Amino acid sequence: MAEKMKAQVFYEAEKMALEEIPVPPVTDADVLVRVKNCGICGSDISYFFGLSPTDKLPIVLGHEFTGEVVEAGAIPKSMGLFKPGDRVVVNPVQHCNACYACASGHTNLCANLYVPGVNADGAFAEYALSRYTGLFKLDDAVTYAAGAFIEPLACAVYGMKKLAIEPGQFVAIFGPGPIGIMMVQIAKATGAGKVAMIGTRDYRLEEARKWGADYIFNTKDEKSPYYVKDLKAAIADVTHGLLADRAINPASPNEAFEQAIDITGGGAIIVHFGLPNADDVIHVPADAFHKADKEIRASWLAPGVWPQTIRMIQEGLLDLEPLVSKAVPLSDAATAIVDLRARKGDPIKVQVTP
Repeated sequence: MAEKMKAQVFYEAEKMALEEIPVPPVTDADVLVRVKNCGICGSDISYFFGLSPTDKLPIVLGHEFTGEVVEAGAIPKSMGLFKPGDRVVVNPVQHCNACYACASGHTNLCANLYVPGVNADGAFAEYALSRYTGLFKLDDAVTYAAGAFIEPLACAVYGMKKLAIEPGQFVAIFGPGPIGIMMVQIAKATGAGKVAMIGTRDYRLEEARKWGADYIFNTKDEKSPYYVKDLKAAIADVTHGLLADRAINPASPNEAFEQAIDITGGGAIIVHFGLPNADDVIHVPADAFHKADKEIRASWLAPGVWPQTIRMIQEGLLDLEPLVSKAVPLSDAATAIVDLRARKGDPIKVQVTP
């Protein structure tokens, strides 16, 4: 076993360097994983550009990852849970199972979360540690690239469960990024009648249509063939005046969620999914909202849905690997983050492959 490994060490905004650092020691509760694929998440971009604070600096970013077990600590080893060579996917949001939130089933609200890539070193490296309670074995039929979608997909699955789609309903999704495109597939697999994708970039809207979106609307680019000046009127037109039954916003801008409230009809459920800014305030037309008997729900992380999410991939309900625009070596991780933010090459999803 090597004593050193290559890793992208993040020091401060826009400063990340490929370095050789010690392979992390394995404690009794840990499993050491040789990283195979690690997706670049929007939060990684936010950390890199200093838009979101991290709990620890310097740090190795990267939390959407798959890999191969190299060494299991004393606890998982004694229980026969993992052994060297096992193919695994890591749930990076690892709860303590000892606080009141965990005991009540709200593991996403754990007071002592341990998150590789956020408050501990992550997977933009050749090796990464995970607590044994955060690992799941990966079926041989699921590639490492597809497996690296499981963490964001689990978040999407949790949000879509909150959406509570009933067969035949009209679903509006705001934001045709990787999460939004996965939500289109989930909506279709769970009985949605029609799905509308709302966004601001045609290439992503067109990608969403490939994956099942029945209608695509561009609310920003007046030169777009999909441009609509009045989104509510456009939704009313395709729903025969009923508006959307369900709406969810994988896009984070506050404006998107307020539009979701506006374009939904009576009895609708709207799920707030995209992470807002700390000072964002949602404006709700109180009288109209109340008399329409609508409901707003929040969706945060992915408690309790990982086994279901893994089964969905194993059973072929979703197709994920084609969403990878490109895979880059560890040495190019920082460049890939910069290019992703700049939308260079019209990317959907980029993965790092140490």
